[in-house]
Amino acid sequence: TGFSTALSQTPSISSISSEGREDLQVNQLETQIWIKPGIQKTDVDFSEILNAIQEIAKDVNIFFDELEGVNSPSKDDDSLLHHGNLTSTSDDASRLEVVGEEVPDKNKINGLYFRDGKCRIDYILVYRKSNPQTEKREVFERNIRAEGLQMEKESSLTNSDIIFVKLHAPWEVLGKYAELMNVRMPFRRKIYYLHRRYKFMNRIEKQISRFRGWLPRKPMKLDKETLPDLEENDCYTAPFSQQRIHHFIIHNKDTFFNNATRSRIVHHILQRVKYEEGKNKIGLNRLLSNGSYEAAFPLHEGSYRSKNSIKTHGAENHRHLLYECWASWGVWYKYQPLDLVRRYFGEKIGLYFAWLGWYTGMLFPAAFIGLFVFLYGVTTLNHCQVSKEVCQATDIIMCPICDKYCPFMRLSDSCIYAKVTHLFDNGATVFFAVFMAVWATVFLEFWKRRRAVIAYDWDLIDWEEEEEEIRPQFEAKYSKKERMNPISGKPEPYQAFADKCSRLIVSASGIFFMICVVIAAVFGIVIYRVVTVSTFAAFKWALIRNNSQVATTGTAVCINFCIIMLLNVVTPETLIIFFTEQPRTESEWENSFTLKMFLFQFVNLNSSTFYIAFFLGRFTGHPGAYLRLINRWRLEECHPSGCLIDLCMQMGIIMVLKQTWNNFMELGYPLIQNWWTRRKLRQEYGTQGKTSFPQWEKDYNLQPMNAYGLFDEYLEMILQFGFTTIFVAAFPLAPLLALLNNIIEIRLDAYKFVTQWRRPLASRAKDIGIWYGILEGIGILSVITNAFVIAVTSDFIPRLVYAYKYGPCAGQGEAGQKCMVGYVNASLSVFLVSDFENRSEPTSNGSEFSGSPLKYCRYRDYRDPPHSPVPYGYTLQFWHVLAARLAFIIVFEHLVFCIKHLISYLIPDLPKDLRDRMRREKYLIQEMMYEAELERLQKERKERKKNGKSYHNEWP
Repeated sequence: TGFSTALSQTPSISSISSEGREDLQVNQLETQIWIKPGIQKTDVDFSEILNAIQEIAKDVNIFFDELEGVNSPSKDDDSLLHHGNLTSTSDDASRLEVVGEEVPDKNKINGLYFRDGKCRIDYILVYRKSNPQTEKREVFERNIRAEGLQMEKESSLTNSDIIFVKLHAPWEVLGKYAELMNVRMPFRRKIYYLHRRYKFMNRIEKQISRFRGWLPRKPMKLDKETLPDLEENDCYTAPFSQQRIHHFIIHNKDTFFNNATRSRIVHHILQRVKYEEGKNKIGLNRLLSNGSYEAAFPLHEGSYRSKNSIKTHGAENHRHLLYECWASWGVWYKYQPLDLVRRYFGEKIGLYFAWLGWYTGMLFPAAFIGLFVFLYGVTTLNHCQVSKEVCQATDIIMCPICDKYCPFMRLSDSCIYAKVTHLFDNGATVFFAVFMAVWATVFLEFWKRRRAVIAYDWDLIDWEEEEEEIRPQFEAKYSKKERMNPISGKPEPYQAFADKCSRLIVSASGIFFMICVVIAAVFGIVIYRVVTVSTFAAFKWALIRNNSQVATTGTAVCINFCIIMLLNVVTPETLIIFFTEQPRTESEWENSFTLKMFLFQFVNLNSSTFYIAFFLGRFTGHPGAYLRLINRWRLEECHPSGCLIDLCMQMGIIMVLKQTWNNFMELGYPLIQNWWTRRKLRQEYGTQGKTSFPQWEKDYNLQPMNAYGLFDEYLEMILQFGFTTIFVAAFPLAPLLALLNNIIEIRLDAYKFVTQWRRPLASRAKDIGIWYGILEGIGILSVITNAFVIAVTSDFIPRLVYAYKYGPCAGQGEAGQKCMVGYVNASLSVFLVSDFENRSEPTSNGSEFSGSPLKYCRYRDYRDPPHSPVPYGYTLQFWHVLAARLAFIIVFEHLVFCIKHLISYLIPDLPKDLRDRMRREKYLIQEMMYEAELERLQKERKERKKNGKSYHNEWP
């Protein structure tokens, strides 16, 4: 009050001539010099005077803003509004011009600062004038100013109804809330200690380093010169404290908190500001949900493109740097700049890209081994006895695979399919299945170690999520019942146990219903396959007629893919949100929604694959006694060369089509929308209009990040992980396809985040959340499914049984190709053609093969001949094969699970060197804090002695 009175008694600076303005500034400073302790009236140079005047003017500005926020009845008028005039100066700018300081023109033009060119925009709110929620917005903005945030409004250049609210957090507000939020900031540079080496070891290391100098540079490493010096990664950090501010490394207060941290602090404030009288009328999220504000987002740091080369002129900003060294297609082979991604987008998004990069890197050995298995099948194709027998079996006539229209066929007609089957089903398949089960465990265990290193580097080790707010939906539903929160001690809404159980039952029933819808769609595909195979067999075109079963499988897979995409679009999100129970907090709701959505998507994607792998051709009966669907349609049989070719086609087509579609929807859809927006702007404002728009206008025209955050990104990769591991024994090329897709996926996601989406709010996270548990579940399921695929779907077990029990090497303990002679004939049973049912009897009698009607045909099964005492009964070989299959499943599962648990036990979650670094850092931090405090106390003691003040019993 004294300062305000004294200032009001001085004449206005603007009314004085420029010659006398300097003396008046000095007199005003001397009048109020007590306001700024630490500045003596004597020997103060002119630069210090100007700095002090600037700080005083800033304090006056804050003081008047607070008074205005308390007393003003309404601030949603045009008092802060400037109608798209970027060059007009605000009150703050005019006050700064008083002290003779020029406003930076560059900051005013680029749209990242207030009109004064000094206050950086930390957050943007967008609303429409025509919106009726004016009163709530007025109270909210008044309370924002009361919290200390500075505000400026700007109307849109393209639509005068759209208003942008620019928010800036001063240093005092940032320091206050950084301390409340426990934001960790750098306070001392790290000291790296080297172990003592013997002279001999030093000489060896010098020779090795000299040899490395001759080798070409690693092309995947990023150029260190183009990346900025991320100081917080080279410094010890501690929770920010204003009382110990002298401990922290502060070169410039404007850049001490990076832009992502500033936006996070402002968002934290906005989430706790009231907009209406009431217990729950608080927070920006509620205003966004009720339409008071149309959008809220932090700004990108300028354009991602530059006329100048980054190699010669450097990066314009971090967004430009991310585009050049991360999102550009020219750097697809390089490592990701994860530290820069974390600094720009926050830890949560940084962890996603770290996990995606780790998953992609771990796919390299899996893809290499899978390609080796495939190439092994190619090289051994000419030596495969089974394929030779199938191709040479011109005298073996197979029974028709469908009713009436399907003809008899020679077994040699399926020669190509037998060779293709050998490419995927060979002696290396079992080894590859075991390898992939172990690979999944190694991937997860080493990811835990990698996550620990990232958490240490990003200061997430000691970070704990703060007590979450209660969801508004939960409060509205259960506001009548309350109980004390055991942590905060405050009353909060309470959900009764009976209500929770009933909602869980309803939720589970809803998800079960949705899964039944998916199963019904698979049932429709089965009916299509059964009906269409007869139709294609009677087709006019010889190509389709001769390959009716392959044509049926191919078209069924494509239709199945369309149904999968249709169910993904129509069914899931709204219904799953409806069926999701009402959890207390947002993270609990996200976990519940994630689990339900994953279950639906997993069943939707894999149900038809499970049918082909484990049910196709298993329950068809035998000629003369076929099992029928609804007593009408005969169930589909496998191809004479086996069912594995159908499973390979299903996996290959679905995997390629789904990944292509996902990549198009992820990038193509935002590109088309942004292109359409730019097109409309060019039509209205010409080709130069877009470049003259401020940054907030450009970002507003970008697409917002989807409502579920990173859910869609994780879901796509987790489903791919399941597709890669669950049926990998039937399709060894799945890891290779996944690897190629992920190399593209990383750059697609990076391009989307940097160029096509608004900048998401930087948020913190310690790990990937519930997705890790889902990955572990998929790893366990993959062991079981691969065991069944090898034992049931492939012919690996029947061949082993034949080689050791019934083949030429029976009893000799050998199982080479020479022991497989006669396997094809032993795996086929004989059927008397006259025993066909009337509705199954083919139209042709098979006279085209031998000139006379056929008496017998063959089919895949282990059954007795028609003239045996029990016609078409199971043979002893059938029971031997069945017992061997069950034994293999049990042995395989137990062996692989033991290996998985052994690996999990042997690999520690925390690397030893990281554990030592953490312990040493904790020790050094304690020492540094003690030394800094000791230094401060000694300094204060010297000052007291210098001023003639001394106290007894001082420490130290």
